[in-house]
Amino acid sequence: MQRRQNLVDGRVLGIDPGTLRVGFAIVDRAGNSFTAVEYGVIRASGPLPGRLKVIFEQLTVLAEKYRPTLLALEDVFFGKDIRAMEKIGEGRAIAKLVAAQHGMELAEYPPATVKLAVAGNGAASKEAVARMVTAAFRLAEPPRPSDASDALALALCHCTRGPAPAAAARPRSRRKGWTLQDVQVLAAGRSSRS
Repeated sequence: MQRRQNLVDGRVLGIDPGTLRVGFAIVDRAGNSFTAVEYGVIRASGPLPGRLKVIFEQLTVLAEKYRPTLLALEDVFFGKDIRAMEKIGEGRAIAKLVAAQHGMELAEYPPATVKLAVAGNGAASKEAVARMVTAAFRLAEPPRPSDASDALALALCHCTRGPAPAAAARPRSRRKGWTLQDVQVLAAGRSSRS
């Protein structure tokens, strides 16, 4: 297997998306050295449109202050809670909009890929990821909450792996499509328990 040689020095913005809490990390890469410039969590409360506005404004401040050249974003994953997936998607869209407005390239990584790159195990616990991130960046203590640790892990994953192939094939789900029950549950505003 040939290792990609397209790793580029620069500044990466790692984002663990959400609509209540958004983990962020600004990481510099120079050769084989990685530095955590800043990391933390954007918190938003209230109705969804207001939360999205807060997230947009705070990510814009970060983009203008640190001028990252690339956004490393957690890719969508499939779960049973349709409403939660929808909200994560909305948070991802805000991050992508800020990246586009500030000329950042985009790299997306599934959670298992990030865990494998950072902790050596695609099913690693959040605690294991936090320990590895703490060691990799020589932090005094593990980042809290886990959203900040996850954002650092996303940036580190990109810095060590490089961009994912643009047309990476995704495994197909065995599910044939939406069921009537899924649509009714979504319309009623409740999460699916299937």
